[in-house]
Amino acid sequence: MTASTEPRPTGDARVAAPPAVLDVVIPVYNEETDLGPCVRRLHAHLTAHFPYPFRITVADNASTDGTLAVADGLAAELPQVTVRHLDAKGRGRALRAAWSASDAPVLAYMDVDLSTDLAALLPLVAPLISGHSDLAIGTRLARTSRVVRGTKREVISRGYNLLLRGTLAVSFSDAQCGFKAIRADVAAGLLPLVRDTGWFFDTELLVLAQRAGLRIHEVPVDWVDDPDSRVDIVATALADLRGIWRLGRALLTGSLPLAELRAQLGRAPLAPPPARVPVGLPRQLARFAAVGVASTLAYLVLFVATRGALGPQWANLTALLVTAVANTAANRRLTFGISGGRHAGRHHLQGLLAFGLGLALTSGSLAALHAVAAAPPRAVELTVLVAANLAATALRFVLLRAAMHHRRSPAAVAGHRDQPAPVSEAATPPAHDAG
Repeated sequence: MTASTEPRPTGDARVAAPPAVLDVVIPVYNEETDLGPCVRRLHAHLTAHFPYPFRITVADNASTDGTLAVADGLAAELPQVTVRHLDAKGRGRALRAAWSASDAPVLAYMDVDLSTDLAALLPLVAPLISGHSDLAIGTRLARTSRVVRGTKREVISRGYNLLLRGTLAVSFSDAQCGFKAIRADVAAGLLPLVRDTGWFFDTELLVLAQRAGLRIHEVPVDWVDDPDSRVDIVATALADLRGIWRLGRALLTGSLPLAELRAQLGRAPLAPPPARVPVGLPRQLARFAAVGVASTLAYLVLFVATRGALGPQWANLTALLVTAVANTAANRRLTFGISGGRHAGRHHLQGLLAFGLGLALTSGSLAALHAVAAAPPRAVELTVLVAANLAATALRFVLLRAAMHHRRSPAAVAGHRDQPAPVSEAATPPAHDAG
């Protein structure tokens, strides 16, 4: 069991400090040289540019040099800085301990070298504070990111993320950038399922979040590689491969409670629009009209081709039946965007109903025409049929749209959480007192 101290209070334990909206955790191991300048720089940036109360937590995981003493000195010197000490190594272990103990609604972490430009911090956490997103990551692999690092690290980073796409089907672009944030309520649901305590912690957390249907916000960052990085590339790569194998096997065997996680943390489906505002009606009308023109032309060709052999009524029946089946299939796919066999039978039954009504209109029109004139000119006959088909087309649109335009019922959203609430404005005074 890893022991950890309670957070050490800042300086003179100021009691009037407002509750933190953001807790930035900096996991460190033997960083006595870099820790002081980096924390002071981060504190100055947050004080000057971050419009919410914040906390900086230094998570010292089993340092053997003077890192803990430096951290305690920073906590005494700077407001909003606390220290948490762990007796075992592991970045994932440090983040789990610090995040689990924090009372801030938004949690973040960054590497102690501050390789990422701090100007990206507010864009990183703003979607979490507003409730729009659940997690946020900095990405060095976006087109608008600006990155300075050696070829070896560039190849390794891109290769690792390509491997994740091929093995775990991830959709996020950069799993290992040390610049991430998460809502505290989401962290509470995900952290118990994350097994890794080292460098694979980030990847495992993100994969679980994606599989739970959570929204992951990505921020392109400016990033300058730290030439003094102590990361053991070979050992980290081997640990990552073991993590990918373990997590992939868990996903394949169904041992992870993804359905429960999705029900607990996943976002509710989008609410249907008001009944008085048809979905995509102008576009559907345009596509239906195009399909209708093609169907009418095909109908006329079939009618003319078969009239001599079948007579006007049977030629009308044959042409209308063939084009009705094709029309329903085309409108199902192109107009209403429905693919696959689900409800196809019901849709074609609706199409046949429309066919029957269209047959009644066109046949009735032909019968009425021939009752008036025993041998009407072919042009007049075609004109009457076109008019009848236009009326049948309007009726077909109404019937098909009613059959295919299903809205999700309110019961379908049961069991899913609503849109996360934004952080209360009452807890977010606009300024900080640096003293």
